[in-house]
Amino acid sequence: MSKQLERLAEFEKEKEQRESRFYQQAQLNVNQHKQKLASLEQYRVDYIKGIQQTGQSGVTATYYQQHLSFVGKLDKACEQQMQVIAQAKMAADQRKQMWLKQQQKVKAVTLLLDKKRLAKEKKEAKAEQAMLDEFATQRFIRSKSSSF
Repeated sequence: MSKQLERLAEFEKEKEQRESRFYQQAQLNVNQHKQKLASLEQYRVDYIKGIQQTGQSGVTATYYQQHLSFVGKLDKACEQQMQVIAQAKMAADQRKQMWLKQQQKVKAVTLLLDKKRLAKEKKEAKAEQAMLDEFATQRFIRSKSSSF
């Protein structure tokens, strides 16, 4: 039973480590998407500044309309990226919950294993004490017998 429990504890710990890695990967994915959004937003700001600088020297309405259309596309790309981030966060939260549940399983199995180990140690200590008591009793009886 104890060997099976030890194997189960080892299996659950490996599973917990795997869930931890999955959660870390999901978090990394969220951060990468956030960086991509930040880059898109910065590009949008720089692009608008470029339009403003070019517009000061005078541009055609068609040129200006094309650039505004492109800014609209950048806005849409930013919105889409925010949706991707929201989905990635949900996935990361799910991974975190799975990892936390697995941690609870590891703690439960470890606690049970510790409890079994402690019970075994108590039983062994009790048996050893009984043996020592018997030995002391025998010595006492022998010492009383030899004094008569």
